[in-house]
Amino acid sequence: MPASPVTETRSTCPYCGVGCGVIIEAQAGQITGVRGDPLHPANFGKLCTKGSTLHLTAAAEVTRQTRLLQPMQRLHRGAAPVPVSWDAALDTASNQLRQILTDHGPNALGFYLSGQLLTEDYYAFNKLVKGLLGSNNLDTNSRLCMSSAVAGYKATLGADAPPACYEDLELAQCVFLVGSNAAWAHPILFRRLEAAKAANPTMKIIVADPRRTDTASLADLYLPVAPGTDVLMFHGMLHIMLWEGWIDTAYIAAHTTGFDAVKALVRTATPERVAQECGIREQDLLQASRWFAQSPATLSLYCQGLNQSSSGTAKNAALIQLHLATGQIGKPGAGPLSLTGQPNAMGGREVGGMANLLSAHRDLANAEHRAEVAALWGVADIPAQPGKTAVEMFEAAADGEIKALWIACTNPAQSMPDQRMVQRALERAELVVVQEAFANTETCAYADILLPATTWGEKIGTVTNSERRISRVRAAVPAPGAARHDWQIAVQLAQRLEPQLRPGLPTLFPYPLQPASAGAQALWEEHRASTAGRDLDITGLSWELLDASGPQQWPMPTGATQGQARLYADGLFPTVDGKARFSATPYQPLAEPVDARYPFSLTTGRLRDQWHGMSRTGTLGRLFGHVAEPRLHMHPQDMERRGFQDGELVQVSSRRGALLVPLQADAQLSPTRLFMAMHWGSEFLSGRAADGQRLLGINALTQPAFCPTSKQPELKHTAVKLQKTQLPWTLLGMAWLPAEEVLSVRRALSALMAHFEFATCVPFSNQVPLSAAEQTRSGVLLRAAASAPPSEEVLQQIQQLLGLQGQQVIRYEDKKLQQSRALYLQYNAQGALRLEGLLLTGDTAAGTWLAELLTQELPPPQPSHLLLTQGAQPPAGAQARSPQVCSCMNVNADSITRTLGECSGSASERLAQLQTRLGCGTQCGSCIPELKRHVQATAGTPATTHA
Repeated sequence: MPASPVTETRSTCPYCGVGCGVIIEAQAGQITGVRGDPLHPANFGKLCTKGSTLHLTAAAEVTRQTRLLQPMQRLHRGAAPVPVSWDAALDTASNQLRQILTDHGPNALGFYLSGQLLTEDYYAFNKLVKGLLGSNNLDTNSRLCMSSAVAGYKATLGADAPPACYEDLELAQCVFLVGSNAAWAHPILFRRLEAAKAANPTMKIIVADPRRTDTASLADLYLPVAPGTDVLMFHGMLHIMLWEGWIDTAYIAAHTTGFDAVKALVRTATPERVAQECGIREQDLLQASRWFAQSPATLSLYCQGLNQSSSGTAKNAALIQLHLATGQIGKPGAGPLSLTGQPNAMGGREVGGMANLLSAHRDLANAEHRAEVAALWGVADIPAQPGKTAVEMFEAAADGEIKALWIACTNPAQSMPDQRMVQRALERAELVVVQEAFANTETCAYADILLPATTWGEKIGTVTNSERRISRVRAAVPAPGAARHDWQIAVQLAQRLEPQLRPGLPTLFPYPLQPASAGAQALWEEHRASTAGRDLDITGLSWELLDASGPQQWPMPTGATQGQARLYADGLFPTVDGKARFSATPYQPLAEPVDARYPFSLTTGRLRDQWHGMSRTGTLGRLFGHVAEPRLHMHPQDMERRGFQDGELVQVSSRRGALLVPLQADAQLSPTRLFMAMHWGSEFLSGRAADGQRLLGINALTQPAFCPTSKQPELKHTAVKLQKTQLPWTLLGMAWLPAEEVLSVRRALSALMAHFEFATCVPFSNQVPLSAAEQTRSGVLLRAAASAPPSEEVLQQIQQLLGLQGQQVIRYEDKKLQQSRALYLQYNAQGALRLEGLLLTGDTAAGTWLAELLTQELPPPQPSHLLLTQGAQPPAGAQARSPQVCSCMNVNADSITRTLGECSGSASERLAQLQTRLGCGTQCGSCIPELKRHVQATAGTPATTHA
């Protein structure tokens, strides 16, 4: 039979808010490839490491092992879920929801959604909860990432509408990045900024961040602002602008109100005070203020460093006010542009998918807005009582106030702060429904009912990116198993509830379930109608136009031929008087300051090659090449002062929980500040606390304190302390595995982590270049430590899972010292003997070089008994490989250093030669900042200099 044809489908990447276009290749119902869409205006064909490996996360063996493929139900708490039909699952869910509604009222229901849902999914759920069930308890994980940006825009400009666009990256003369590691979190936009800087060397780039990240490598001026002091820094900049006469008095008078109050407020933000409290130099504050105010066009880019804060709204508003005070808004290259964290956080905000919003940027607190939406939906009213936001919702469930939690496309048992509280909420709720594509997220373990949903490559609808650009999402393959679209699940639930809640009345949900494209389009068109006359009016846009002409920006009202790239060019703002508002909000210190008991400030952030809780990226060993295992980053001076060693296991504790994790020296941090990636949940990093409870990953430490306006929690600062930990018994297990077994083995090993005080379990691969990904080998690593060995049964389970059985396994055991080694040797296809698996217990000092033998597939030392007897010092030929820098082409630091020794010329010429010879930085480009540091280091010049 002839091979099935290869199809190509234009769609959108499901990761960050840049909104990159992708072309999905598929054959015989299976996604086989992905590349950037050269016609998409967000990325013009470029993709980052995460986007360029999307097809690998959708491989058949990954889908079989990770996806939730049919509805499941637990007959009672603690029981394993069993398969049920869709009708049975939805009937049970609707009956229990209705009973809770009858017994306790609508406010006993809580719905928690995701910025990774499509706009149509959001719209259906919003109508279901606020229109049919009569509850405003619908919030999303966008509350954790973008709600402060929303509140900041509304407080100053009058509407949640980013006024700038991506083209402004090329047109700006000064770019101010604050609270954003765009090089890792929004890499395609950062590539564009790099290109703009190269084309216009006079462009000034300022980066303000407590960490000297890869983003700071591009900076002309780096400001190491202390955590939580951003408002004071912005007030200090405005103080200087006023003192020097760098403000635009004509713009302020014509287009704003409230400036006098802010002028009085910033009088005390003197350069001396700001420098002392913010930890930056006075001359640097002056330089930043001068460049910002006097540049012909200044663009600000900001993200979670401003948003995830107990003063998040104040931070956003204070930055936006700098643009208003200097007239840096409404013109090419200028304006405050918030970088959205998730692919459709903007779309969710557009349809009112948060507890305080209604459709088309309407406010729940506004009676006129509620009446408009009620009329649109055909219901008597929209309840006026404010809904519970994310943290409030889970606190209410933990307190027994909310009885039912419906969770869709998100993993709060990993991503929410104060994980013990979240755990209590999920355990206490009478009904927990999880609507999810992936079967093994932490939250799935608490679900009474599991509903399989579609995901990337299968979904149909729209998303909106950070520059207000709406893109189509298209299905390249059919949904696997019994998975259904999220909006279909919401509609089918609603249709079951309507006969009792609205007897005799026409349905509120007339959307056709099949074909799915028709239902998605009908939902979108209802949303479009709701935007008429609003700031995001898209009545001039059609589904057909999106299909024919590609992504479009809003607003695009009736009669417009294209969307509007920039807002407020006419100086008119969507407020009652048409003027923007200055907000005189005073600076507030951190809600949880460091003190003698908790002397360190811990911040969380992203890794370059991982996404959120890693339910998708965590399936690929190659995406662990750049950062292989969890680490707590600490300044070398702090480590030396307290007697800590690099790699040493420490206990980090906050007022809410504790975690054991290895230390890593990191000079990019300032003293007393710590950093740990947000991705490490209990699936990858866990252990057993002294009281026997399982450790819950990084968010066991973070605090639930939130901004009083935006209700966004403080995830960028937690006061913590560190202690040495004495765990003399250690374990290291690694093995190459058949591709179809890797994920199931990792899950089984993860389930055993609670037997140790510390444990981490991650996949790894042989890191071949992405162009040869079909040759990739994959395996699993388990690392653990304990005060005493676990049971022999646990060790036997680990050996069995790693395949360390049979005659090809050589062993050494010392029962008196409680030490052992088991090593699996096998001849490869070329007849060479290689190490395929290992398990070291009791003493893992030799693990470093043995792991290198395995992962680099090097020949074992001779004589072979060295494998069993050699200590920490490696035998000849087993030297450690240097860290990976380029994931796409698998280029490590040693190769880069050797090659640079053969290059000559300027820094840019040497970088170009390096890229030509090794291929690093020529694919996704995410490693370019790190490559530049290597170039500068070999030339003996600092990576970042002050102007």
